Amino acid sequence: MAGTERDQASEKPHVVVIGGGIAGLAAAFCLRNEPVRVTVLEGSSRIGGKLAVSDVAGVPVDEGAESLYANRRKTTDLIKDAGLGERIRPAGLTTAAIWTRGAIRPQPARQFMGVPCTIDDLAASGVLSEEGLERARQDLVLPASERDGDVSVADYVGGRFGQEVVDRLVEPFLAGVFSGRAADLSFEATLTPLARGAARHASLADAADALVPRLAEGEAPASVSVATLEGGFGSLPPVLVAEVLAAAPDAAIRTDAPVSRLTRAGDGWRVTVGSGTAAEELAADAVVMAAPATAAARLLADVPHASAAASALAEVPYSSVTTVTLAYPRTAFPGGLTGRGYSAYRVPAVEGRAVKEVTFTTVKWPHLAGDVEIVRCSLGRLGEEALLQRDDADLVALATAELAEATGVSGPPVAARVSRWAEALPQYTVGHTARVQRIRAAVADQPGLAVCGALYDGVGVGVCMATARKAADQVLGWLASARAAQGVTAGV
Repeated sequence: MAGTERDQASEKPHVVVIGGGIAGLAAAFCLRNEPVRVTVLEGSSRIGGKLAVSDVAGVPVDEGAESLYANRRKTTDLIKDAGLGERIRPAGLTTAAIWTRGAIRPQPARQFMGVPCTIDDLAASGVLSEEGLERARQDLVLPASERDGDVSVADYVGGRFGQEVVDRLVEPFLAGVFSGRAADLSFEATLTPLARGAARHASLADAADALVPRLAEGEAPASVSVATLEGGFGSLPPVLVAEVLAAAPDAAIRTDAPVSRLTRAGDGWRVTVGSGTAAEELAADAVVMAAPATAAARLLADVPHASAAASALAEVPYSSVTTVTLAYPRTAFPGGLTGRGYSAYRVPAVEGRAVKEVTFTTVKWPHLAGDVEIVRCSLGRLGEEALLQRDDADLVALATAELAEATGVSGPPVAARVSRWAEALPQYTVGHTARVQRIRAAVADQPGLAVCGALYDGVGVGVCMATARKAADQVLGWLASARAAQGVTAGV
């Protein structure tokens, strides 16, 4: 324990959570009813990380992440525990199309993260050229591909199906999830179930086929079990904060509190907030590191025997994202939006467009439908920072022009909002799984330290919250062991 350095205002073990994004807040929430005192330190002026909501034409629309998988009970249970169960709203439609080769085309009827399950479905979609389709057929006859360690998505999928499948189907999916590029991203870390299945099937299409339910003749593919919160997903962070403070009056959630240093102090930790003459030192018995990789690497660099974690964290690059949200009169879209059969379309990078993905928000989330149609346009792939530095008016003009070309929407939007997220998404580059294993192994050797967030098990909100619960359990387990050891030492 931190012993005499502990704040005398409380005899409870002190847990400091570094980072006030959704992972840090979820960790604090999971600790709220435990016999510990929690302090969350967020360096910026607001909590919530990449979750925020604001009105567009009078409709509350998320500025960042907007959904989670509703069938993951660990996630939905946390939301229900926060008193928001009745506000969970399912998606109406989650089917995505592809704007490529001069038209918006359906994805293959059965596919796994852009990888087609059958060549017939791929052919029917019209996404590929005749030459690209002929190359894709080779997956069925090529010998099994051997992997000696991790490889990029482009290398493995392209080796089986050819580059067109990568460019027009798989990379657009990865650009939506990671804002990354298939040539850099890890096959093992981003398409994990498929990477495992590829070891059992010579054909990658067969491996994908084994992961996706088969459809009866004439049956439409089912919507993914996706949900959001009424009032916006960005309304979750302040609720978690309120629940933490209500359950634990001695808890603290601090903004504008950048952590400049983390060091060992006896059996505990010393956390330095701020710098120079304004620096403040907090004693902690345990620390949950919920900061992005760059900040976590800097802090762990000062911790003895944590160099392996610091160096691995420093290897993780990040991509920035900008979302342009537009509101149109419902009559502006020819034929309307609801009957088109998809709630989003993706745009391959090879098409040379600024917008990489468009979501028809009022189609995806029927509870938001009203007098206007809300459309979210996502921009930003790794390496496109110059595009995202253009001013708001330019980005709105780009998005509206490309949307009009793709959908035929007429007239200007009645409202627009630009949301910028710098260094938003960690890139799961080749070797990421082994990198995370090195981080966790090094952290496990540090008593009272746990990590959580988007760079470990997945970038989705639900996965971030799951890593937070795991981190909370880890520090509680260590604190219990430390108390037991102190009892033995004292002859209790």
